Amino acid sequence: MELERIKILEGKIAQVIEYINKLTTENDKLKQQIKELKSGLKDHEDQGKRAAKCEEDLKRYESERDIIKNKIEAIIGQIDKLGI
Repeated sequence: MELERIKILEGKIAQVIEYINKLTTENDKLKQQIKELKSGLKDHEDQGKRAAKCEEDLKRYESERDIIKNKIEAIIGQIDKLGI
């Protein structure tokens, strides 16, 4: 009777060990996924920063273009006044 109970206990312990090993493997996989997701997030954040900088540059260039356009129109207007 006691030997049978010990065998049952050994079986239960083997199941617990197997379950722990399964959980450890799953945990390792999840840690790797987290690492990959964090890396992907960083890439997206970097792309977002670059896009924001590009938008700022575009606005600045458009503003500079308008200033240059106005100056050219003013120069053309002055040349027209000279009758050339």
